[in-house]
This record gives sequence, structure tokens and C-alpha cells, in this order.
Amino acid sequence: MKSLEELRLITKVASLYYERKLRQSEIAGQLDLSQATVSRLLKRAEEEGVVRITVSTPMGIYPHLEEALQSAYGLKEVIVVDTAPDEAGLLRNLGAAGAYYLETTVRSDEYIGISSWSETLLAMANAMPPLRRISGVHVVQILGGVGNPAAAAHAAQLTRSLAGLVQGEITTLPAPGVVGSKETRQILLEDPYVREAMACFDKISLALVGIGAIEPSPVLAKSGNVFTEEELGGLHTQGAVGDICLRFFDVAGEPVVSTLNDRVIGMTLEQLRAVRRTVAIAGGDRKFTAIQGALNGGWVNVLITDRGIAQRLLGS
Repeated sequence: MKSLEELRLITKVASLYYERKLRQSEIAGQLDLSQATVSRLLKRAEEEGVVRITVSTPMGIYPHLEEALQSAYGLKEVIVVDTAPDEAGLLRNLGAAGAYYLETTVRSDEYIGISSWSETLLAMANAMPPLRRISGVHVVQILGGVGNPAAAAHAAQLTRSLAGLVQGEITTLPAPGVVGSKETRQILLEDPYVREAMACFDKISLALVGIGAIEPSPVLAKSGNVFTEEELGGLHTQGAVGDICLRFFDVAGEPVVSTLNDRVIGMTLEQLRAVRRTVAIAGGDRKFTAIQGALNGGWVNVLITDRGIAQRLLGS
């Protein structure tokens, strides 16, 4: 049992630190103690129940969901945002969360890979302030962005906007995401600018991707970087539920092997898996099975999603 005198000192130190907001060095000087003793007494204050620290979770913050998802799928990080009543609201929520995550975690001299045709990534770029504290960042486009002239501006805007926000150099991938044949792809891979971009893939330490459902998003559909309805039907028959960078997988996360892979110009799933941080920003009921497949396959290790999807992924 602790003596009354010892508890009295523990309580006095805790009061000075937590209520009076004195620094440990100030408490040490006032009470003629060493700073190490003050630190030890503060720890004892928690052990003895003199101090009880609680975290009051604000509305719209879901730490328990995030921790449960992180544990269930072996993820580095999970961020859960509020579900919105419409897609525009959901994009804003996801974009704001993605922007803050990037703003607080990007490092100097980092190679950032970004997919071309993601509405959530565009929302992230639109929500992000310019970063002044970092330098030497390089932004690499990891999926071909050439397409329908009216839509191709999306890919250029996204990649260039991010490079501008991080004050980084830019390497674009000057090719379509989907080409007409394996032979056409092979010809484009011989282009020196395409080769230069794809040579950067192995340097990427942070990849930003969307997760697509089988049915392409409106932006992707308008770009021309899509497969035909018949080809998508074939993917569906093979069990495909979604894609990252137009690389398809089933609900278990296994890659769906088809000749369509030979027509895509961009990072492969295995290359993405090798990246230290692959961040997927995706939400909404339409993408649930695709997100589930991506997590089951381990193709991403950071997920930014909405509360509805998080609860469904946990079966709650």
C-alpha cells in the first residue's frame, strides 16, 4: 500500500502538470525534485488512478471502426469519413480526408505515383493546400492518361495539380490507359517518354489510387480508356469485381487473368503491392465488393473510405 505522503506528492505533481499546465522542468524546480522523478510520479499517477485519461470522440470521427478495419485486413492505416447522402458529398468527404492524409505524411524526396482517371483523387487534389515544408518530391503518372480530348484534360489536371501542390517534378505517362491491341501496346512501350515514365514505377514509395467497380465511372467512360461492354461482360463471367489502374481482381483479391491485361499501359498489381504505401481512396455502396476484393488481395495498405463501407467490411 502506498503511504499517504507518497500519494500526496503524486497528487501534487499531477495537479501542477495537468491542471496548472506547468512543464515537468518547472515542477522539478518548484518541488526540488529531479525531472526524472517528476516523470516517474506522473506515470504513477495514472497507475494509482489519481489521473484518468479519457478520449472524447467528436461526431464524425470513427477511431474504433478504423482500428477494427486495420486489424481485420492487416492495413497500415485506415481513415473513415462520414457517409454522405449523395455522391458529390461523399467525394468531398473522401477528397478532404485524402488531402489531409497526404499533407501530413508526404516526405521530402518522395516519389508519388498517381492514377489518372479517379474522381476521388481529383477531389483530393482540389481539397489540398500547397505544401511548403517539403522539397524534392517527384510525381509520376502510373496509368496512361491519353484519351478522348475532352476528357484527357482530367488526367493532365490531376497529375499537374498534385505536382504543383507539392512543388514537385512531374513525369507523365504519354499513352492511353487502354490500347486496341497487344501489338499497339508493344509499339508504345518502345517510345522513350513512355519508357522513362515506366522506369520510375520502381522508385515510387507512395501510390495514390482509386478502386473501380466493373462498370466504369463517368470520367473513365468519357475518356475512352475503357473496355467494351462485351469485354466487361467477359470479366464479370470470370468473377472480376473491381480494378486498380485497370488491373482486375475477384472478390478474394486474386488477379483475373485475361488478354485484356496486354492492352493496359500502367502499373501492375504486383508493382503496386511492392510500394511502401499504396493508398486507396474509395467509397460508396457501388464499390463495396471492389473495395473488399482489393483488401482481400492485399493490393493496398492504406484505405480512406466511408462509414457505411467500413461497417459492411466488418460485417456489422
